[in-house]
Amino acid sequence: MRETEKPHYLQFTIKLKRLLSPTTPFKNLTFLLSHLFIFLFFFSSLLFFMDPSKEIAHDFPSFLRVYKDGRIERLTGTQVVPPGLDPRTGVTSKDVVIVPESGVSARLYIPKLSGETPKKIPLLVYFHGGGFMIESPFSPLYHTYLNSLVAEANVVAVSVDYRLCPEHPITTVNDDSWATLLWVASHGPSGPGGPEPWITDHADFDRVMIAGDSAGANISHHMAMRGGPDGLGHGVHIKGAIVVNPYFWGSDPIGSEGVDPLKKESVDGLWLFVCPSNLGCDDPLINPVAPGAPSLSGLGCTRVLICVAEKDVLKDRGQLYHDALRESGWRGEVEFFETKGKDHVFHLFNPDCEEAGVMLKRLASFMNDF
Repeated sequence: MRETEKPHYLQFTIKLKRLLSPTTPFKNLTFLLSHLFIFLFFFSSLLFFMDPSKEIAHDFPSFLRVYKDGRIERLTGTQVVPPGLDPRTGVTSKDVVIVPESGVSARLYIPKLSGETPKKIPLLVYFHGGGFMIESPFSPLYHTYLNSLVAEANVVAVSVDYRLCPEHPITTVNDDSWATLLWVASHGPSGPGGPEPWITDHADFDRVMIAGDSAGANISHHMAMRGGPDGLGHGVHIKGAIVVNPYFWGSDPIGSEGVDPLKKESVDGLWLFVCPSNLGCDDPLINPVAPGAPSLSGLGCTRVLICVAEKDVLKDRGQLYHDALRESGWRGEVEFFETKGKDHVFHLFNPDCEEAGVMLKRLASFMNDF
C-alpha cells in the first residue's frame, strides 16, 4: 500500500517518525512541535469518542440517555425540594419510608387545619408521571402541584416515590405503587394500626381515591384493577380514580395518532424501551383495551374521572378508555373532561393559566363529591 493510500493518522505517524529520526536536521522546531500537538489532540479525541462511557446507546430527548457502558443520564426531573410548610397554600408536607427493604417512600401532605375543618377528610394517593423513567414526588414540579391540589381539595395526600425504569422493570413500578396502597390501608378501621398519625387521625377511609397524570394515570388504572372487588384489605376500598392525560397506547393508530408518523414512532420507541415484551404496544400494561387485557368490568372503584387535553397525542386513548369503560359492564360512573387548546400535562408546566385553575377545581370537586 502506498503511503498516500494509508489512513490519515498512519500517514501522520510516518511523517512524525521521519521528523524524529536522528538523520533529520531540526531546522524547524516550531513545525515539529505544532504537528506533535495536533497529533496528540487527534489521538486524545479518538480515545474520547471510543470511550464506551461517552457512546450513547439510547437517546430519548427530554427524558434520558443510556450510554453503552450502562450509565444512565436523566435530563430532567432530578431536582429535589425539601418538605415542610408551604407559605403560599398553608399545606405542610413530610417524607416517610414505606418499604425499608426497597427504599420505596412517599411525600405526605396535609392541608391547613382549622376549627371548621372536618375531623376526617378524603385521602388521595397520587402517582407522578414521567414516562416511568423520570421525576419524583420530591421534584419542584410535583411538589408545587400537590401543594395546590391538597389546598384546593382539602385532602390528605400520599405522593408515591416508586422505583423507575430502566433500572427496574415496569412491573416493579406497579408493585411499589401497590405496596404503598397496602401501607395506607394498614391504617384502616380493621387494620393493625399504621405508623402515620396524619393518616390515622385525619383520613376518611370511606373516601380513599387514587390519581395520577400520564404514566401516573396508567398506574392509577392498574391499581384500580388490582384492587378489584376485594379492595385493599382492612376494610379499605378505592372509591374513586382520576386519570389525567393517561399514558395509554396501541400498535394500530387511532384518531389523530396517524397524522404524525414520527410522533407515533417516538411514542412506540419509548414504550418498547421501557417494556420490551413480545406484545409490544398492545401489552395490557400500556393498552388496557388490547385483546387479552383483563375486562374493565373488574375495575375496583365506583367512580372515574378521565381528563384529556385537546392537543395531546394521547387524547384519543383517553377517549377510547372512557368509551370502553362505559361498554364493559362496569357498574360505576365515568366522567370525561377535555381542556381545549392545551397539550400534555399543561397544568404542571403552566399551573397559573386559567385552564389549569379550572381543571384543579374539577379534580377537587370530584374528590369531595362522595
